[in-house]
Amino acid sequence: MKKIVVGILAHVDAGKTTLSEALLYRGGTIRKQGRVDHQDAYLDTFTLERQRGITIFSKQAKAVFEEMEMTLLDTPGHVDFSMEMERTLQVLDYAVLVISGTDGVQAHTETLWKLLEEYHIPTFLFVNKTDLLGEAFTEEMRESMMKSFKERLDSSIVDFTEEVHMMEEAAMCGEDAMEEFLEKGSLSEETIALLAAERKLFPCFFGSALKLFGVDEFIKGMEAYCCELVYPEAFGARVYKITRDEQGKRLTHLKLTGGSLKVKGLLNGEKVDQIRIYSGRKYEAVDEAFAGGIYAVTGPEKTYPGQGIGVEDEAANPVLSPVMTYQVLLPEDTDPVVALPKLRELEEEDPGLHVVWNESLKEIHVQIMGKVQLEILKDMIRERFGIEADFGTGSIVYKETIASAVEGVGHFEPLRHYAEVHLIMEPLPSGSGLVFDSSVSEDELDLNWQRLILTHLGEREHPGVLTGAAITDMRITLAGGRAHLKHTEGGDFRQATYRAVRQGLKSGESILLEPFYDFELEIPGEQIGRAMSDIRRMQGTFEPPETLGDTSLLKGRVPVASSVDYMSEVNAYTKGRGRLRLQFGGYGPCHNAEEVIERIGYDSEEDVENPTGSVFCSHGSGFYVNWNEVPDHMHIESCMAKDNREQEKDREQEAARGEYDKAGQSKGSGRKKREWSGYADKELEEIMLREFGPVRRKEYGSRNTRYIAGGKSVDAGEYYKKHRDKNRNPAENYLLVDGYNIIFAWDELKDLAKTNLDAARGRLMDILCDYQGFTKCRLILVFDAYKVKGNPGEVGKYHNIHVVYTKEAETADMYIEKVTKEMAKDHRVRVATSDGLEQLIIMGHGAMRVSAAEFYREVMEVKEKVREIIEK
Repeated sequence: MKKIVVGILAHVDAGKTTLSEALLYRGGTIRKQGRVDHQDAYLDTFTLERQRGITIFSKQAKAVFEEMEMTLLDTPGHVDFSMEMERTLQVLDYAVLVISGTDGVQAHTETLWKLLEEYHIPTFLFVNKTDLLGEAFTEEMRESMMKSFKERLDSSIVDFTEEVHMMEEAAMCGEDAMEEFLEKGSLSEETIALLAAERKLFPCFFGSALKLFGVDEFIKGMEAYCCELVYPEAFGARVYKITRDEQGKRLTHLKLTGGSLKVKGLLNGEKVDQIRIYSGRKYEAVDEAFAGGIYAVTGPEKTYPGQGIGVEDEAANPVLSPVMTYQVLLPEDTDPVVALPKLRELEEEDPGLHVVWNESLKEIHVQIMGKVQLEILKDMIRERFGIEADFGTGSIVYKETIASAVEGVGHFEPLRHYAEVHLIMEPLPSGSGLVFDSSVSEDELDLNWQRLILTHLGEREHPGVLTGAAITDMRITLAGGRAHLKHTEGGDFRQATYRAVRQGLKSGESILLEPFYDFELEIPGEQIGRAMSDIRRMQGTFEPPETLGDTSLLKGRVPVASSVDYMSEVNAYTKGRGRLRLQFGGYGPCHNAEEVIERIGYDSEEDVENPTGSVFCSHGSGFYVNWNEVPDHMHIESCMAKDNREQEKDREQEAARGEYDKAGQSKGSGRKKREWSGYADKELEEIMLREFGPVRRKEYGSRNTRYIAGGKSVDAGEYYKKHRDKNRNPAENYLLVDGYNIIFAWDELKDLAKTNLDAARGRLMDILCDYQGFTKCRLILVFDAYKVKGNPGEVGKYHNIHVVYTKEAETADMYIEKVTKEMAKDHRVRVATSDGLEQLIIMGHGAMRVSAAEFYREVMEVKEKVREIIEK
């Protein structure tokens, strides 16, 4: 039986929850269909949802049909809770987009479609409420709807209720499908299912969820045209939300994307106390979770939405973000410091809520999506914590970015402290958020310090220098840094990093950004002139108006600041006949930046919590240097200036050799301009060629470039960092560790492996990371994967160590023997293993061996030394 996770999405009042009820009823989960207007919907489990008739939080339920077991996730439809809906997309196998037959495609529908495309989720469509159209729902109207869907959403949407033309239209969605159709006159279910899974085809069904009309056909269509997913054996999980149950226990909601998880096992290093499968309010406790399922676990306290665990990467930044900010007005007897952690709980559970603490004013501010969310938040604070909170006048959430690349320098050197950081800050396209990277070699700055700097860059929102608003849409690359062997502490780099960001912002040109709405305004035709004039007055833009019978449709983009209360104006001048639909459309340059900056009155030099200058030391005492004078005092040469000088030198050499064309452009023999986002040079290619044979490069999209060489898949960036300086120090120390030999020789890991081998591997890797960070050896951890059929082997990096999984038919012993034979010629090599035969062989190759017991003592000694250093 197929097992799939399906999310139900729709614009508000399209009948999304009603369709969920119909599916659960047909699947035998409930005996009677609930109704939103009767306040008895199975998935509206919160009192506020039943009272207001809207879905606020995503819910889970299971429905079992003849050929399919469906885990159903019902998501909010109201625009104010779009971020709750968006985070659910991370764990879906398929999506069902519900469209109201009476309203058609709305602005929010188009936003949902774009998100589904962004997350690449196969999608079915269900056109609901066709019963309300009565006799008006003719064949002609159905064709008109399909035409609208194809024009506004995607041309590959196919009506699956019209069998006559369905096969022919589906065949046009792929070349292989067309060949099959021409040969056989029809398409197999497998072919259609594959087209749908690849988002080349979007099946569309019509009906009425309330009256169960068309629902059975829709279920049969999903059973026939959904593929069952295959998951890897390696453990992986994706966290998509955090909640608390009625007893206040913290619940981590996740989808298992590989392997399995048992009660009392470890999830990212934290013990799992209970595994639950929810269905509405109720849940079933199970002993083990399997790949493909949606679960809620108790125990872990450090998980967060979007977190990737095991083989899963971190989720991308959300597309949507809050646009309004309000001060929280607490009762006189409520201390803001006491209320803050309570609001943090709600922030953890609601991705559309950002809580901001103003230390200087001792005020709490909340950033939200809209006024409906604000009303819900007020009710939740009263219901959950018994606090009668109110909110001040709302204002816009502004952001800041930069106009061009700039170098920021931060230095922190009071007495007995030292750290210097150089950052290259570059603008990125709107909606990119902040991207952090490093282009520094380990010779210049230890990898542990580099990781610490990148952590400090991402651990907080950095205020801009125009209004103090958070910065966004830029790439910040660590280009240089320096530590002191004796005096540098972790907190020193935090200070230097923060100051480098601020100094860079002051040195460059900043741009104030404001949020925009994408709007659709449907009004009587005679009012179109007034509407266009209003949009211009609000500094908005619009497309040429469309005529829809007696009404006109205007689409465009308008600043949130000038359009917040425009709905009331529309109702007034159209006498209630107008409809305005607003959807968050991202950030853009502020239309009245000077006015906003002057009104806010932020002074970056008076912001003592976010200094723009640096601290240097002279004659045993520290002194403060203003941001504009910092470059004259820094200890490391400007990275951008150095790079520009090298390029100028190359140009002079090329000119001397006559290697410039008539237009004065280099013919390509000079140095390539540095890409601050991280780059690979000829040295990488030479090393790859020497060690793995000819290199074949394959692109998996712009975000994931990998090298495929010698049957191994290696991440180009990590491989470069590993090998970039290898030949410069031929006497480096290498330590190879036989992973499973060590695991089953150390009691702690052996006991852990009995319950969860993945956890034991992870624990060993963490221990070795700490060991390497102190000893600075090149550490390679090798695991057997020789029994995995078809396994080509894998070489990767885990923090500061290298991890190798051997290929099919190759044991860890064989790999280590082969590597030591080659490496021991030029390097000092040690091997940690208790395999007697292997010890003899590696000693014969000139390598040194250390037993598992001896290695354990070494690791404990290192741990003790680190503890002593920290105490000092």
